[in-house]
Amino acid sequence: MTTITLAVPDEMKHKMEAFPEINWSEVARQAFRQKLEDLEFLEKFKSSSRMTEADAMNLGRELNKNLARRYTTD
Repeated sequence: MTTITLAVPDEMKHKMEAFPEINWSEVARQAFRQKLEDLEFLEKFKSSSRMTEADAMNLGRELNKNLARRYTTD
């Protein structure tokens, strides 16, 4: 296993110290693992997709409009 060092803001470090029972290294490992899985999924999806960048932008805009409509309408 390789060791790396992370820098966190002082405020975050103080908050983390309030929970000494938490294995923060394991929390970081899990976050890294999840991010890598997400990125690998996106790479695989992108490599097999015929969607253009313009198509993706249009889809994103439409999704944003629909979400905004859903959460701003009573």
